[in-house]
Amino acid sequence: MLALLPALFVVSFAQAQNYSGGNYNFYNFEKKVYYFGITLGRNTSSFKPFRSKEFLLNDTIIGIESISGPGFNLGIVTNLKIGDYFDFRFTPTLSFAERNIRYNKDSRFSNFSQRSIEQVLVEMPFQFRYKSAPYRDFRLFVTAGIKYSFDVASDSRTRQAGNIVKIAPNDFAVEYGAGIQFFFPYFIFSPEFKMSHGIGNILIYNDNIEESTVLDKILSRTFTISLHFEG
Repeated sequence: MLALLPALFVVSFAQAQNYSGGNYNFYNFEKKVYYFGITLGRNTSSFKPFRSKEFLLNDTIIGIESISGPGFNLGIVTNLKIGDYFDFRFTPTLSFAERNIRYNKDSRFSNFSQRSIEQVLVEMPFQFRYKSAPYRDFRLFVTAGIKYSFDVASDSRTRQAGNIVKIAPNDFAVEYGAGIQFFFPYFIFSPEFKMSHGIGNILIYNDNIEESTVLDKILSRTFTISLHFEG
């Protein structure tokens, strides 16, 4: 998907330049108060771990780090115009993500251990978008909002293994990003990148698990590149 982005940009820009006399595709969509679409994306997800006081007293685990993992998104776009430059957007999404925690150990048997957590998330982002004035058939935009996520695979993961660090299924995050709108005769193509920062502790503490006791809290982090097709 990422390899196609440069080609899509070139094709979109070239088509936008072919219109003359001010009769651009943009004006057809300007009349619409709301429109819908689909979104496809690729995400890179990780944790932001915070060490607890027990970490200082622990003589086995000497380091904790997060390793990002790949994933992808599929969702629906609902866009409501608020004036000429603002939109309110709701984009319910099914997201597949992988996050990893690596524990560096001072042990003769192993130098590190890694906990991989695969998630299937139902995400509900609510965003406001500010758009620049259009130039020919494209315009820039920035977006920001909040997102609620629920991990539908959480129960299954917990049943399969009782000795892993447990992550809460519910999460809230703030999001911000930017992108470009390209106006075609029948749809709008919008590449977008977005950062997501979890604001709530998603660690389920378990004092029977060493990997859990050395953690104070865990926050989620996600970087997403999306392709929106709207009309």
